[in-house]
Amino acid sequence: MKKIRVLIADDHTLVRDGIRALLALVADVEVVGEAANGKEALEKVKELIPDVVLMDLAMPIMSGLEATRRIRREFPKTRVLVITQYDDSEYVIPIIEAGACGYVTKMAAFSELTSAIHAAYRGDSFLSPSAATALVEEYQLKTSVGGEKDPYQRLTDREREVLKLVVEGHTAREIADMLVVSPKTVEWYKTSLMNKLNIHNRTDLIKFAIRKRIITL
Repeated sequence: MKKIRVLIADDHTLVRDGIRALLALVADVEVVGEAANGKEALEKVKELIPDVVLMDLAMPIMSGLEATRRIRREFPKTRVLVITQYDDSEYVIPIIEAGACGYVTKMAAFSELTSAIHAAYRGDSFLSPSAATALVEEYQLKTSVGGEKDPYQRLTDREREVLKLVVEGHTAREIADMLVVSPKTVEWYKTSLMNKLNIHNRTDLIKFAIRKRIITL
C-alpha cells in the first residue's frame, strides 16, 4: 500500500509530536519529516519531496504564508494543507491565494485532519466549517451593493494599528510591546495587511499611507 508522505511544519515541538503520534495510527499516512519554521519547511520539501505539508501560519524566520507561496511555486506537486488556530477571513483568504489546498483549525477533530490529508493527496480542496464560513462572508462582502470595497476598508482595526506603526518606522519588537502581543503576531498582521492591500514592500506601504492620510510628511 502506497503511503501518503507528510511533512509537519509547526514551531511548537509539542504540536508536532502530537500530530505525529496521531498520524502514526493512520495506516496509509507516513510522517517523513518535521520543520520548526517556514524556511526549514522549504528546505525539507526540497530534500524529502512530501506529498502533503501540514503548515502552521505563525512561525519564525519565514511565515507559513510565505513558505506556502514558495512551495507552490517551486514544488507544484507538493500540496500544502494549513493547520492553524486562526479561522478569520483575514487569515483564510491570503493563504488560499498563496496556493494552499486546504485549511483546518487546530480545534478540529482528528478525523477532520485525516479527511483533509486524503483530500489534499487526491488533488481536492478541504476547508474546515469555520474557514468555509469565513470565505463565504468575505465573498458576500465583496459582492454587496457598491462592488469591491476599498482595500483599506478590508483591514481589521488591529491591522490598521500595525500599518500605522510600521510606516512610522517602529520595529516588530517595538510594535509588539505597544500592542502587548508577540513579534511573531506582529509579523503575521503585517503580512496579512500587505496581502490585502496588494503591497509588498515598505516604500509602497509608506506611499499608500500618505495617500490615505494615515501619516503626513
